[in-house]
Amino acid sequence: MRLTGRAWVFGDNVDTDQIIPARYLTTFDPEALAKHCMEDAKPEFPKKVKRGDIIVAGKNFGSGSSREHAPIALKGAGVACIIANSFARIFFRNAFNMGLPIFICEGLYREVIEGDILQVDGDTGEILLKRTSRRFKTAPIPPFMQTLLDAGGLIPHLKASLQGQK
Repeated sequence: MRLTGRAWVFGDNVDTDQIIPARYLTTFDPEALAKHCMEDAKPEFPKKVKRGDIIVAGKNFGSGSSREHAPIALKGAGVACIIANSFARIFFRNAFNMGLPIFICEGLYREVIEGDILQVDGDTGEILLKRTSRRFKTAPIPPFMQTLLDAGGLIPHLKASLQGQK
């Protein structure tokens, strides 16, 4: 998996209520959620985010409640992946279950400026910050997790697996 996108930078402890405020949890529709994604953290985000953009954040991204709405909203907004110093455990799992790639990379957050272009190679675990030509290392996505992402998440993966058994 190779991704290239523009960086949106967020700080530490971005919780699920900042990702998608609780007042919008009346739907699971990705497009409806995308209209309010990150609006409390960066009001301009829902209107200016472009398909393929990348979120870069500090530590503990996705903390708070265990709602699946958070990765659904991000994916619906077109976010290609998230790179953070660390993730809340439940968000980490929910992201892969919903088909949203995430990467842990501690050094990038200190170097990236909002709007920078990043190239992410999920197979090798290499991240290139184009502005400086500096390369960062992250763990490659394990094969099973890549299978989930390729299918679009856990549910589509299970559906495809069950259809293959018939």
